Amino acid sequence: MPVLLYLCSAMRDLSTEIFFRTARSGGKGGQNVNKVETLAEAWWHVQNSALFTPEEKERILDKLKNRINKDGYLIIKSSETRSQLENKQIAQRKLEELVAQSIVKPKKRKATKPSKEAKERRLESKRRESMKKQMRRGDY
Repeated sequence: MPVLLYLCSAMRDLSTEIFFRTARSGGKGGQNVNKVETLAEAWWHVQNSALFTPEEKERILDKLKNRINKDGYLIIKSSETRSQLENKQIAQRKLEELVAQSIVKPKKRKATKPSKEAKERRLESKRRESMKKQMRRGDY
C-alpha cells in the first residue's frame, strides 16, 4: 500500500505533452468495428518533456527502453472498450502509471551481518552433517 501512495504522489499530469492517434480496433462491436476508430494510442516524447529532470528522463529511458520507439516516443495502446474517449483515458492512465513506476528509485540495500545465534546454528548444522558422514565411514 505505501508504494501505491508514493506512486500517486509521483504521478504527473502528462496530458499537455501526450498526443493521441486512433485506428480501427478488432474484437467485438459488430458493424461498429468496421466504421469507428475506437483503438487509441497515447504517444509521449520522453526527451522533449518539460515535466521531468534529466536524471528522471534517463531513468525512464532505461527502464522503458523496450517500449520506446527509435524516434523516442513511448506508445501505449488501448482497445479495451468500444468508446474512443474511454480508450484514450485508459491509455493516458496506463502511460502515466508506467512513467511514475519507472522514476521510483529502489531503496539501497543495507549490508547486515548474521547474528551470533545464526552463526552458531550454521556451525551446529555443519557439525551434525560431519558426524553423520563420519558414522557412515566408520572412522569415528
